[in-house]
Amino acid sequence: MKPVFEKVPKRQWESFHCEEVRGPDYGTRWHFHPEYQLTLAIESVGHRVVGDNIGTLADGDIVLLGSNLPHVWHQDVGGKARRVHAIIVRFDESFLGRDFFTLPEAEPLKRLLQRAARGLEVRGATRDAVAARMRRIAQGEGLSRVIELLGILDTLANSSELKTLASASYEPKLESADQGRMERVVDFIHTHLTEEIDRERLAKLAHLSLGAFSRFFHSRTGKTVPEYVNEVRIGRACRMLAEDAGNITDIAMDCGYRNLANFNRRFREVVGATPSAYRQKFRGVAGR
Repeated sequence: MKPVFEKVPKRQWESFHCEEVRGPDYGTRWHFHPEYQLTLAIESVGHRVVGDNIGTLADGDIVLLGSNLPHVWHQDVGGKARRVHAIIVRFDESFLGRDFFTLPEAEPLKRLLQRAARGLEVRGATRDAVAARMRRIAQGEGLSRVIELLGILDTLANSSELKTLASASYEPKLESADQGRMERVVDFIHTHLTEEIDRERLAKLAHLSLGAFSRFFHSRTGKTVPEYVNEVRIGRACRMLAEDAGNITDIAMDCGYRNLANFNRRFREVVGATPSAYRQKFRGVAGR
């Protein structure tokens, strides 16, 4: 998938940009920008795509993105989906001056930003600490915001609760050509996720023959259409199972699977466990 370049707004009086998002969705498409990005999904239900990783979006999700790493946050629509509430912080390496990250004291932060090249999901107690600081950034002014961001980076640099997202072999295609056709295709897939996804329909949306479209889609995502659709559907199923949203048969139907055996098989392929085992795990953790 070829992402589009996004110009990050930054006002003259600030060294980095902080945006609080409230609305039906995140208002972005598959894109990249040279700034590092820290996203706190305070209230969100859906999926995020970071490089070649597709993950479930849930309240409290925090991810640190490296420079020029393609990404998009996709909010589910309809059903029990809520409006988005998120805080997004974007900064570049020179936000504290060009030489700051060359300081010996900043070496752990420099290594953190290098690790963020593949995206880092923040977990556990670290996530709670970072979320509190991000809220203070959104509400603060002046130097206090810079202090909070530095505190976040220091906390992350010293945490063992970070999970790498994109695969080690992932190499983003940053050209903006063909962006429109990929946006039409991906938007259609997410909007019609519970339906049968017809590849001929997708090929028409992309204005390509079926064979050319299959090659085009795989070259942009590293996956076939069925593989991509299956991962997104399973991501939604994981969220519904964790939330105890109905029985497994109904969840399978709500995620576009008409056959329970097929759902169980596809779920195990992606997650490595059956849907019932996955749900039981979350019940145990939550004490339900």
